[in-house]
Amino acid sequence: MSLQWVDSRDIAIELIELHPDVDPIQVRFTDLREWIIALDEFDDDIDHCNEKILEAVQMCWIDEQ
Repeated sequence: MSLQWVDSRDIAIELIELHPDVDPIQVRFTDLREWIIALDEFDDDIDHCNEKILEAVQMCWIDEQ
């Protein structure tokens, strides 16, 4: 499975598995971006990230907890 920036919910699920004790509201967007890029399944242009995308991932992360 390949993850791209538009896969907010799938990215959030991966992050929950890797960082189960993290409160997504407390994560800085700079850290969130780096965590996403570091995912083994992530395969997208790292320059196509913006605040709106990171907010979407954060909201999905909150919803999935």
